Amino acid sequence: MENKTREAIRFEGSVQGVGFRYRMSQLARHYDVTGWVRNEYDGSVSAELQGRREAIDEIIARLREDSYIYLDRVSRQKLELNEEERAFSVRY
Repeated sequence: MENKTREAIRFEGSVQGVGFRYRMSQLARHYDVTGWVRNEYDGSVSAELQGRREAIDEIIARLREDSYIYLDRVSRQKLELNEEERAFSVRY
């Protein structure tokens, strides 16, 4: 896939107990992005997203627009592609 990238992303703010992981899962499927998302013990949410850069950007933009989610900080780091990955999952 052209323009395919993988990023580790950390979300801080009002991101737990607001349907964040469910919403991200919906968006990932909509934008054909694979990877995973999970809550962290410090109250943040971590994710790895793989797909077109524009799709990942759009997912983050849509999360920012959500009425229940409030993002104080989003940290992004480029990772190596995982060519074996075929789906998106919520990790517990």
